[in-house]
Amino acid sequence: MQQQIVDIAGLETLVVGPVQDTQTCVVMLHGYAMDHADLAPFAHSLQFPAVYLFPRGPQRAPDRGFSWWHIDSEQRAAQMQSGSRDLHATYPEGRADTRERLRAFFAAAHQWINYKRLIIAGFSQGGMLTCELVLHDVVRPDGIVLMSTSRLAIEEWRPRGDRLQGLPVLLSHGHADADLAFAAGTHLRDWLIETGAAVTWVEFPEGHLIPLAVWRQIRRFLRGLSPDSATAPPRA
Repeated sequence: MQQQIVDIAGLETLVVGPVQDTQTCVVMLHGYAMDHADLAPFAHSLQFPAVYLFPRGPQRAPDRGFSWWHIDSEQRAAQMQSGSRDLHATYPEGRADTRERLRAFFAAAHQWINYKRLIIAGFSQGGMLTCELVLHDVVRPDGIVLMSTSRLAIEEWRPRGDRLQGLPVLLSHGHADADLAFAAGTHLRDWLIETGAAVTWVEFPEGHLIPLAVWRQIRRFLRGLSPDSATAPPRA
């Protein structure tokens, strides 16, 4: 598959796959202290016909990689020393600015590629951002994939839960996650079900990562969202 780096609405984006005559666009949002290239190899291994967009977060993380909004690394390290976390009661600054950046990103991407189906996948912080985008009406995807993530700003999220009704969601989390607690994943799962989302739940024994079993489930999920008809209306 062809690969290129382009600027989409001010976000450096790794693009994998053809941008012409493409029915499906898969946008993958990386986690904290990661880069857009970290998830890119899976676009090749998924064996699903689509164009894959990997935007890079706008902020540099202290040690390596990038972030979607500022995180106090010392506070984060101190919290993790006390055990893995559930971030449902945290309200990081900078989320509104990031949402607007992504609003411009999706508008420009759709104008460029003119896809008919959109799936957004997010790992860790990228999964929280994926929920933020849907709940705040930034974009209307045909399905979302949430990997090893948590609820965030729940008092803001809760009254917006109707935006998730009927939305296909694949959610995965590891029992041995030392960053975001397994319970954070199950609480997110239960809340998504309460909103009326169509949730597929995948749990695995490992930690804060994306094992092969999850990627197989993602491939199955993508295929299930790809009807034979090519006339489905765009939702971006």
